[in-house]
Amino acid sequence: MANVLWMHGGACNGNTQSFLNAEEPTVIDLITDFGINILYHHSLSMEFGDQVHRLFDQILNDEVPLDIFVFEGTVIQGPNGTGHYDMLFDRPKKDWILEFAKKAQYVVAVGDCACWGGIPATKPNPSESTGLQYLKEERGGFLGSHFRSKAGLPVINIPGCPIHPDWVSQVLVAVATGRVGDVQLDDLQRPQTFFKTFTHSGCTRNQFFEWKEPVEEFGQGTRKGCLFYEQGCRGPMTRSSCNRILWNRQSSKTRAGMPCIGCTEPQFPYFDLAPGTVFKTQKVLGSIPKEVPTGTDPLSYSVNAAMARTVAPKLAKEDMFVP
Repeated sequence: MANVLWMHGGACNGNTQSFLNAEEPTVIDLITDFGINILYHHSLSMEFGDQVHRLFDQILNDEVPLDIFVFEGTVIQGPNGTGHYDMLFDRPKKDWILEFAKKAQYVVAVGDCACWGGIPATKPNPSESTGLQYLKEERGGFLGSHFRSKAGLPVINIPGCPIHPDWVSQVLVAVATGRVGDVQLDDLQRPQTFFKTFTHSGCTRNQFFEWKEPVEEFGQGTRKGCLFYEQGCRGPMTRSSCNRILWNRQSSKTRAGMPCIGCTEPQFPYFDLAPGTVFKTQKVLGSIPKEVPTGTDPLSYSVNAAMARTVAPKLAKEDMFVP
């Protein structure tokens, strides 16, 4: 049995809504088959008011053990570090968050906001929002760079806007069943199982990426063209399994003709990179994207792109619609 407390900070609740759609395993499976005991969840629990306050006190007094503390949303520190913009039971919520993090065996940040601050932490950030252990790509965040849970791990970051539900449910299963040692973290504290490869991996448009053939407009499903060259797709620079573990077991953004917005990376949203819109590839040298795929450099990429377009076969320019 693993006791889980799920707390919500400054965010839209989208990660909870996504989590409720988990399929492998489902939320019901977590409870009935894998020993997850949800002590409290703001959208699932029947308890409210004094009942919740009593539970919180029991956790902090060590009367109820806390195995996993899941946090969704930003830690709101404003105004002026007081936390008074976000209160819970007459206390700044940030105080509850700090105390629960210290009590938990494992701390899991769910969604971009909890991991690195997300949209609320974008400048000028009037709410003084931050992630649990990062503020954007800067390590530290609310808990500080040296924070470790009782089990000796840093915050386990599961980013996304929203997260894929199975990313969360499978990590919870690993922790609850004593297989947390299998959860290897990358340099941004994300589980490598889900964030080792690029979103680009498994994209059905990869043949067009190789031949540098763009798609000129949104929403063309699996029709011809790569979304990277004109539509701002960040698949080659974003680590996620969106094209391998499909959403609703059906599709993904790029398969549906929607550019990857890079929402699992700490720099999201990329307003500074693409002023006015994130759905437009910023260019240098006339046609070369301002940002090139991870692992290459602008000069090598521009030479490769020119050669690829020159020798592209006719099929790369034809409509390759697959129903």
